[in-house]
Amino acid sequence: MSDQEDIVVKKENKSIENIDESDEESDDMDLKDSLKISSLKTLGPFIASKENSRNTVYVSDVPEICKDKPCMLGVDEAGRGPVLGPMVYGISYCPLESKKALEDLGCADSKQLTEEKRDIIFNDINTKDYATSCIGWAVEIISPNTISTSMYRRSKCSLNEVSMDSAMGLIQQAIDAGVNIAEVYVDTVGPPEKYQEKLLKRFPSFKITVAKKADSTYPIVSAASICAKVTRDHALKVWKFPEGLVIKDNAFGSGYPGDPVTRRFLTEHIDLVFGFPRLVRFSWSTAENALADKAYDMEFDEPDSEKPKFAGTKLTKFFKGTTKSGEVIREECRFFKQRHLGSVMEF
Repeated sequence: MSDQEDIVVKKENKSIENIDESDEESDDMDLKDSLKISSLKTLGPFIASKENSRNTVYVSDVPEICKDKPCMLGVDEAGRGPVLGPMVYGISYCPLESKKALEDLGCADSKQLTEEKRDIIFNDINTKDYATSCIGWAVEIISPNTISTSMYRRSKCSLNEVSMDSAMGLIQQAIDAGVNIAEVYVDTVGPPEKYQEKLLKRFPSFKITVAKKADSTYPIVSAASICAKVTRDHALKVWKFPEGLVIKDNAFGSGYPGDPVTRRFLTEHIDLVFGFPRLVRFSWSTAENALADKAYDMEFDEPDSEKPKFAGTKLTKFFKGTTKSGEVIREECRFFKQRHLGSVMEF
């Protein structure tokens, strides 16, 4: 082989090595991106990479200013009422002096915004410099499986308790991440007083406001609501059925009991033994009623409730039988009785 040919081969080998290194770097970047939500585009893949029978918590990077300046934090949820899909709790926080960033984003009641507008705001929260520099957020995706098992277990945990635990858990996550929280605003559908009392007991140093329709009153709550709702919407879009179902465009409706598309999905996808796919909240009356007339009746063997019977003499028998004066009356031992033996105290 000539020197010139040798140089060409070395160059080709070097090029292959560079391609391999580039592929490895690309794979590392893809893995890193799958662990982080940096835009609307990365939200779906992140959720799809998680096991949908378990809860998933995501906490964004905390802006440095949020560690130094006093912050307000908002809490809201999405998907409390539907019979299908997860419920998502979300928080959002920013310094008290950064309200303008929320106004520039267009944060308002997420229920009054179109899905497209919510997606745009969520993307801006994660990509615009004026937002990423002062706003952080976190969500917990509470699986339908968790909701149903919590409400069905022996020591039942109501949906309100599941909600409160999630909200307090996310606030604690923000504290642990170093957010300097001063004020907390929470949207609630239940009695505000009870909820506020529980939060104050857990976080006594914060100024806490719990109110109905808080997402339409406080922009920071609206930001949390948008994060929660967009996350739930995309969780449904990328939902994978472990049962092997293929639902075109995930056409199961909004998930609300009154939606005819949702009702048709429940009717058409009943397993006579196992009930519904994992997407369905079994504890909802809509699901229970749909199963009542079609699924097989199941019987489970209950443990024997009768007290166990012992063949021998109970130990407690030896501690019974005293007179009023306290004298112990004991039955003569069978061994001595059969042999006509007795105790001798004096000789």
